[in-house]
Amino acid sequence: REFENKQNLAPAFKDMMPGKQKTPQRPLTTLVTTKICSVRCWYNSLTWILLLNSEYEMYTIERNAERTSSAGRLLYDIFVNFPDQPVVWREISVITSALRNDCQDKQTQFLRGLFETLPGRIQCEMLLKATEQCFNTLERAEMLLLLLRRFPESVVQHGVGLGESLLEAENIEDQESPVNCYRKLFVCDVLPLIINNPDVRLPAALLYKYLNKAAEFYINYVTRSTQMESQYQGVQDTPDLLSPSKRSSQKYVIEGLTEKSSHITDPWERVFKILSVVGVRCEWQMDMSRRSFGDILLKMKDVCRYIGNYDNEAHTKYKTQVTYSTMLVFFKNAFQYVSSIQPSLFQGPNAANQHPFVLLEDVSNVYGDADMDRSKHLHKKRKLAEGREKTMSSDDEDPSGKGRNRHITIHAAELPNSVEVLESFRLARESWELLHSLESLDKEFTRICVSWKTDTWLWLRIFLTDMIIYQGQYKKAIASLHHLAALQGSHSPQQIPGQGSLENQRALIQLATCHFALGEYRFTCEKVLDLMCYMVLPIQEGAKLQEEQPKLKSKFRKVSELKLWPFTSAAIMPYCLRLLLACFKLRAFTDSRDDMALGHVIVLLQHEWPRGENLFLKAINKICQQGNFQYENFFNYVTNIDMLEEFAYLRTQEGGKIHLELLPNQGMLIKHHTVTRGITKGVKEDFRLAMERQVSRCGENLMMVLHRFCINEKILLLQTLA
Repeated sequence: REFENKQNLAPAFKDMMPGKQKTPQRPLTTLVTTKICSVRCWYNSLTWILLLNSEYEMYTIERNAERTSSAGRLLYDIFVNFPDQPVVWREISVITSALRNDCQDKQTQFLRGLFETLPGRIQCEMLLKATEQCFNTLERAEMLLLLLRRFPESVVQHGVGLGESLLEAENIEDQESPVNCYRKLFVCDVLPLIINNPDVRLPAALLYKYLNKAAEFYINYVTRSTQMESQYQGVQDTPDLLSPSKRSSQKYVIEGLTEKSSHITDPWERVFKILSVVGVRCEWQMDMSRRSFGDILLKMKDVCRYIGNYDNEAHTKYKTQVTYSTMLVFFKNAFQYVSSIQPSLFQGPNAANQHPFVLLEDVSNVYGDADMDRSKHLHKKRKLAEGREKTMSSDDEDPSGKGRNRHITIHAAELPNSVEVLESFRLARESWELLHSLESLDKEFTRICVSWKTDTWLWLRIFLTDMIIYQGQYKKAIASLHHLAALQGSHSPQQIPGQGSLENQRALIQLATCHFALGEYRFTCEKVLDLMCYMVLPIQEGAKLQEEQPKLKSKFRKVSELKLWPFTSAAIMPYCLRLLLACFKLRAFTDSRDDMALGHVIVLLQHEWPRGENLFLKAINKICQQGNFQYENFFNYVTNIDMLEEFAYLRTQEGGKIHLELLPNQGMLIKHHTVTRGITKGVKEDFRLAMERQVSRCGENLMMVLHRFCINEKILLLQTLA
């Protein structure tokens, strides 16, 4: 002070000396006071910095030594005394990052424990200030979520604002899919905190908006693999299933989130829980004891009966209840059905041993309409058929089977959970019908579907197509199948020549069965022959027959109109052959003569022999009545020993000496033999040699022969049905 006084007084005395001009100066006391304050501030700052450094150094030592309690006390002191210092916030940032981190390493666990030692008031204040320093929406949301979860009372103040900011960020970022980081945080983390807090008052319109966002997210999350590119190779016994199924079998990570945050357990249970909570808040007609989907559907049908009696406000309330409750039952059961009949769409390689299935018209009775007089032209081989049980008459002339209660059969060995699959199909179908039963429900449901872009959901189109086929609306089903093919083209990369996607092949066989039901046999044949290009050979003849044989009797019932058929080459090719047989059979056995169609029928009857023996005998009778028969492809594709023996017998005196033109270019051969050796001797010799060669081919794989027949004679087959 003495020094300061001397320094301050010296200039003043100098200015007072004579001969010098005086200049205004501050009072001496003011100068002294100012200097003293400056020194004191400097001293306090130095003391404060030394104290911060000292405490932070002590905190660092305790933290590095992993002494949680002492480090927590020091952190508390530092935060209270120095709340705005950068070094403090760097440390807090490290701690809050550990709180949001999914890692379980030792350092992260220590930092979490360190935070737990702080008083609740300090934790809350620390998280709030940390949130204020976050400029990234996602990071800020995660920080606020820490606050809301630890301090539920803060939900009233910050919950709705956080939810709206996430939905706003989703719109600003223009996310293509509802399955994104913003929607996930809102639906899975923020929304349950909001709607389960009784102190948060929300209008019904806002609750319905949040329910809509949650339902869209969860449904898209469960079925997300259909939103990605998918590629399947051919109809195979063990399909090689590619993307997206491989991705869906791996850990699924939503962009912007960690692997753990991206994983959602029991999504369907979560969305129905949200539905229940919203229903309670909006005072719906809820019965908490009703838990099954069937019970929910029954309740909604009951509400629908009286919905027209309510005033506008109540009508809107119950209309929303019926729409969302029934809609969720519909999507859940439709998904359950599709995931069972085409597991690769959602499960990927995990479903490699589970075959896909396809809903088709049951044409197993195609062999059963040959009611004939057995007293005419019986041969020793024909006598074997006399004791065989007759099957029920075919109704191929009217195969549509339209009706609301059609029967669907599934072989239990092929699909173990067949009862659950059919129940899911029924519930989804009835839910769809309920949603379209009233104009107000139809309008609301359509609005939701348009906003969700459900017309781009491949899996849903598969279900809708099956439902339309079940309803017998085959023209509408054909349009739906063309839509399915267009969807598949938009989801898949360019096809490799010779390969086809599972959905394209499914569309071909279902188009065939729909055209058949409409009596459009040429289109049926065209689709079947296109599908034959994708068959994976060889197929063992008889293996599938042994599997089906025990159930033949039970299958011949009028109600067995549809069947879920395994979508493999071994199962689909036999079905295709039956469908072709049904088409040509109608033309072959009309009053007018058509040797080409009759020849095709004979070739196809080799499949599943001797099931078609009665029909074959009917063909033989028709040939006998005609007195002659011409089919130049006979020796190319007929290798059945019983059939060969029948035709050999027809040439004999006992068989009626039927004139048969079965050799290629036989007309030219007849002219040749007329000149050289005479008709009878030459043609008989050629026929005998051809028969001998044909008998030696009886060991060939019949499915290979019939496949070659379908591929090589495609043009001829289509011309026959023109």
